[in-house]
Amino acid sequence: MTVLRAISLFLLLTLLVACGAATSDKATPTAVPHTATPSEASEAAAVAEPEEPAPTKAEETAAMDPSEIDNGAINDEEAQSLLFNLSEGSRSEAEAALDRILAADDQRFVSVLIELMRARQVGLIQTLDATTIVDSLETLSGQSFGGDWGKWITWYGGTDLIPPPGFTSWKGRLLAGIDNYFGLFLQDKHPSKIRVEEIQWGGVVLDGIPALDNPNMLPAAEADYLEPWEPVFGIAINDDARAYPLRILDWHEMANDVVGGVPVSLAYCTLCGAAIAYDGRSVDLEGNEVTYTFGSSGFLFRSNKLMYDRSTLTLWNQLTGEPVLGELAAGDIRLDLLPVVLTTWADWQEQHPDTVVMDIATGFNRNYVPGAAYGDYFANDERLFRDGLMFPVWQQSDQLFNKDHVYALRLDETPKAYPVTDLLAERVVNDVVGETAVTLIAAGEIVEVDGTSQRTGPVAYTSGAEIRAFAREEHTFSPGPDDFTVLDEDGRAWQVTEEALVGPDGETLARVNGHLAYWFGWYAFYPETELYQP
Repeated sequence: MTVLRAISLFLLLTLLVACGAATSDKATPTAVPHTATPSEASEAAAVAEPEEPAPTKAEETAAMDPSEIDNGAINDEEAQSLLFNLSEGSRSEAEAALDRILAADDQRFVSVLIELMRARQVGLIQTLDATTIVDSLETLSGQSFGGDWGKWITWYGGTDLIPPPGFTSWKGRLLAGIDNYFGLFLQDKHPSKIRVEEIQWGGVVLDGIPALDNPNMLPAAEADYLEPWEPVFGIAINDDARAYPLRILDWHEMANDVVGGVPVSLAYCTLCGAAIAYDGRSVDLEGNEVTYTFGSSGFLFRSNKLMYDRSTLTLWNQLTGEPVLGELAAGDIRLDLLPVVLTTWADWQEQHPDTVVMDIATGFNRNYVPGAAYGDYFANDERLFRDGLMFPVWQQSDQLFNKDHVYALRLDETPKAYPVTDLLAERVVNDVVGETAVTLIAAGEIVEVDGTSQRTGPVAYTSGAEIRAFAREEHTFSPGPDDFTVLDEDGRAWQVTEEALVGPDGETLARVNGHLAYWFGWYAFYPETELYQP
């Protein structure tokens, strides 16, 4: 598919929102590519077709009297033929397929009709009109959400419904009308750890939000494009300190870099507010050591980006660091976390005078103004985004607001979230997560941004705060005289560093790696999470 086609589809989605023909859940990310710059992997498969063959197309059929329509159970072979007729058959074939499905009351096709509704909205199919799809969906499901795709997704996520056999490859063929790669990602032969029905197109093609690979770094003194108050993600490993400004990463959402000799993938999901530093060193299915690098697939799952590795084209969950659909999903691989902190450029420079920072000359044509890409979304602009979210998420909790910032830890298989406002109020929190005693230390204040959205103009929003966590063993800590000193139970001063808490006698307590996230983003994948209560 050409970039022109991708941009046309994006503009159609934007028009649907603007005209009120679609709910705010249908809005798409603003980071649309200006030029075709796929990765080498993208170029290798740009013209590839899905490997699964399509069922043989049925002969054209005339409209049948309702009394003549077979209402018996639909077997697997017929189900796949019906799938094909719905999306690639003629109008009469598609309508006959609908009649057959409704006569059999086959609930497996609820997910299919939701996909067809969305495909119709973005111009992927023309044979069935929107009214016919919606009427059939409401009849089959017993629900009445009209053409509100977001409500259908939210409702479906809470059901136990399953799709018909062949659904994954069928969905891949359908979405290959946007990008051929989508047909390679979505194939029945691939193992999956997630419901493929919940995978959503995010509004861009593969690598349409391009990763930054080994980005050029500048000495701090040469980064005259940055203001002191601007938010950056800071990573320091083996005396190598690097800053990644959000005004740049908002447009790229992934930086594959080497920090202190360690391969790092800084995976940033703008929609769920989570920037996670992953160690690229892991294993393959045979246990062999490998190094992965990642890009953005163009897909979302519960409003979280699905990244992909360039070695196997497996889709990975950005928030959990696990492969979820593709070759590597057959194993139990999980990426290790590395330390990352959100802070201001001024504070990071003060803490790390020798830091380098990402060059604004990335090689891509983007409007690198703070807030340009997602400022209206970060600001909870309800003119565009219902419930503050750009895409529907069915698994939510009202314990906090959707886009409240939390600091998230997962230790000993136990997830726990800490509201950032509570951490800032207490400065030092001693807790136990799973079987691990931890102390969380907050520095500074909420990082506030005054920016300019490309869509709505001036915006003001928050990006989170500077939080670090450490193992504390038998110690109990309290705030010290400054943000980077804490006192133990005996009043002894410990210093906060990127690697550890360092005691007066040289004793060290290791950093425990966590990350910021929006509450909805964390809860969507860890509904069993504990929530810190002051």
